[in-house]
Amino acid sequence: MNVLATVISATVIFAVPLLLVALGGMFSERSGVINIALEGIMVIGALFSCLALKGFHNSGFGAEHPIFAMFLAILIAAFSGAVYSLLLAFAAINLKADQTIGGTALNLIAPAFAIVLSWRLQGQGNTTIMIPNWVRITQDNFGIVKNDGFLQNVIFKNFYLTTPVAIVLLLISIIVLYKTRFGLRLMACGEHPQAADSVGINVYRMRYAGVFISGCLGGIGGLAFTIAAGSGFESSVGGYGFLALAVMIFGNWKPVSIMGASLLFAFFKVIGSYSASIPFLPSFSGIKSGEYIYLMVPYIVTMLVLIATSKKSRAPKAEGIPYDKGAR
Repeated sequence: MNVLATVISATVIFAVPLLLVALGGMFSERSGVINIALEGIMVIGALFSCLALKGFHNSGFGAEHPIFAMFLAILIAAFSGAVYSLLLAFAAINLKADQTIGGTALNLIAPAFAIVLSWRLQGQGNTTIMIPNWVRITQDNFGIVKNDGFLQNVIFKNFYLTTPVAIVLLLISIIVLYKTRFGLRLMACGEHPQAADSVGINVYRMRYAGVFISGCLGGIGGLAFTIAAGSGFESSVGGYGFLALAVMIFGNWKPVSIMGASLLFAFFKVIGSYSASIPFLPSFSGIKSGEYIYLMVPYIVTMLVLIATSKKSRAPKAEGIPYDKGAR
């Protein structure tokens, strides 16, 4: 029972960064800009938010006000990710550069910048930015008596503020995309920007907005991944930005489908990480380096799912195509 609770809890916490980053990619691509830079945006968001958490911890502010300090770190992650994403927006929208190449360049720059800044602030060779223990929400935060019950293990074993924030942002994304004038205009710019422009919609502005929102969500996703993966930030997010792209495609650029895809991919990620604790799984003890077999599972599943669903995926028609106002 405890193993089941651990698997459920870990699945949720690893699904959160996938959900946030994939939603960010959805907003960008719905506006017409391919955001390959999600990996780099996650790194930048995690870098500055973890530096903020470290500062809050050293000053004593975090221990006194843990939830408020974590909320501030989430805002910092969103802001830093959004600012970094504007580099992609400027290159793709103003300069009409190749969006895939621009995103790849930002992915390469981000970890190098994170290492340089970490060394500058912490000393040569000291790359890891430790995350304080108070970021995890426990029963004590709510005055609940601790017990070893199944429900408490599911909720509080891996509970961070990023989880309820992700749920709120998912609901907001659904409402904004389908129930507001802004969302409908955003989707129009990704489907037929010339038609949108003909009725007075500023395509450039809407695409900037889509990439900016993508940066906000990607930055928060970077922080969510870092606290889910371990005790510190090490200038990397383990390829989660690319996995989020697969989740977005599998989710067919729709928020609810993206949520389901995030839970599915996170489940296989957890199976790979906790395989030694699950008694009914084969151990592969007789195979050299057999412990790495289960670690490959989420990426193998990613490829198989994309192969199986690629024909049914329908991307926005104008994504990746620079908009020329004079073209018709």
